[in-house]
Amino acid sequence: MLAALLIMALGAVLLGAALGYASIRFKVEGDPLVEKIDAILPQTQCGQCGYPGCRPYAEAISRGEADINLCPPGGAEGVRRLADLLGREVKPLSAEEKPKQVAIIDEQRCIGCTLCIQACPVDAIVGAPKQMHTVVESLCTGCELCVKPCPVECIRMEAVGESIETWKRRYPVFELKVKRAA
Repeated sequence: MLAALLIMALGAVLLGAALGYASIRFKVEGDPLVEKIDAILPQTQCGQCGYPGCRPYAEAISRGEADINLCPPGGAEGVRRLADLLGREVKPLSAEEKPKQVAIIDEQRCIGCTLCIQACPVDAIVGAPKQMHTVVESLCTGCELCVKPCPVECIRMEAVGESIETWKRRYPVFELKVKRAA
């Protein structure tokens, strides 16, 4: 019994040492500029900019492969903040700016096909096959990706009024700074 415990402890120490060495030896450094750009983007993961999400768009901006005015959910304010960060000139938004939205499912018409669940990049839609689905509004980014695949057209987008909660979700970087300062 004691021999088994010693062997297990020795194995744990060796594996721990190997993992510790690997974490130092193979450490991947993140690009701080990409982190700052990504923090400015609205995190809708909607693909309206032509990239599969906010992080790939931030990486393309930092490499100079994408312009700063491609994000409709970020709006003119997002373009201005990116221009300030990168020292570039402010350009007009490349698409129509839309107000913050949230998806609403007409639960009476929902047939439970799960196509909207599969389309949602942030898992804001919950439900089961052949059962009613609903949107968790606090998770919904308003990307509109769930609207098109719905075969019964029971999903609509509704503008969200400005409140303390929606403001915190829109500006999470500011909230982090406030928490750190306190």
